[in-house]
Amino acid sequence: MSLGSSTYDSKRKMDSMPKRNNYPKLHNAAWPGVVGKGSPDAEPCIDFDTMLDYTAKAEVDGVKFDGIDLFLYDPHISIDATDDDLKRLADKVGNKGLMIGSMAAPVWGGTGGGSAIDEGDGRKDFLTQVQKACRIGRKLREIGIRNYGIIRIDAAAGPAEWLTDPIGNQRRLAETFDMACDIAEDYGESLAAEGEICWGGMHSWVTMIDLLERVGRPGTLGFQADMSHTLLYLMGYNAPEHRILPEDFDWKDIDTFDDAYEELTDALRPWTIDFHIAQNDGTVHGSGDHDKTGRHCLANDPNGKLDITKRAGYWLKEDGLPHQRYRHICWDGCMFPNDVMSKPDTWNNILGAMIKVRDAHGWRE
Repeated sequence: MSLGSSTYDSKRKMDSMPKRNNYPKLHNAAWPGVVGKGSPDAEPCIDFDTMLDYTAKAEVDGVKFDGIDLFLYDPHISIDATDDDLKRLADKVGNKGLMIGSMAAPVWGGTGGGSAIDEGDGRKDFLTQVQKACRIGRKLREIGIRNYGIIRIDAAAGPAEWLTDPIGNQRRLAETFDMACDIAEDYGESLAAEGEICWGGMHSWVTMIDLLERVGRPGTLGFQADMSHTLLYLMGYNAPEHRILPEDFDWKDIDTFDDAYEELTDALRPWTIDFHIAQNDGTVHGSGDHDKTGRHCLANDPNGKLDITKRAGYWLKEDGLPHQRYRHICWDGCMFPNDVMSKPDTWNNILGAMIKVRDAHGWRE
């Protein structure tokens, strides 16, 4: 069979077009359905199946999410899930055409964990939850539904508690994280500490780097960078002595912002092993039992301070080239209102923003 000249020319043109980047994989987070939800003064939780459906149904120009990141706590995924439970979970996610990536361990008091700066029961309970999360991570890898991703942790203690003894508490926090690394290595997992202004010892970029250096196990413990939370690092919200942007900063001053963002990302990127795409309007937000932290905004929020595509490149590239250390990136819409999450346009706009990031800063395999 011979091709007509117009058909042949069209096929040749298509063959010569550069193929679209397919890495890093694009994930959505399930925890916006539960974090800051469920308490008497907060909105009700959104169940896991609904969050999974929101993720699976999003589509932009034929591109869909590749996977979902999990919160290992009821009413989503029980930290005490059995092997059979995890097989059912894998089937449920896989049947939606998705993979599982990073997972947040419920290390806080009230979810079975405890403060990582408490050398007694707090540390014991914290490490128990890390061990349970790592077991789940390994099992999901064995099943074949999880080929990449980390276990997310934090200090499970606020800045006020940490500030009662900064030197001693930072030492105790590093010791707990070091013990957590031992557990993670036993299960073939990596841990990522998410820097947020609401976690003691992790509430500024300076204390965050100090903590990572104290533990000194970059092969096992790294940094989870969230574009919303790290913007607050620049502003020194809970550590004014560590702010990079001037106190009277004018958001129209792009050159100053460029310099500040480069300083921050150059310091934290070498430690970063997990990355959240997010938008922030320069403010903080808390909901239910979650303390105030960087406000997560819609990708197209007119008040957003971040050029998402441009700023993501500071985390995803080195010397102008993709460093390829993150096999996936995740959108974090933590504490979005439930009515916002129920709208398909919310997730399509978010997916569209992530596609732009991957097109600009990703790679193809």
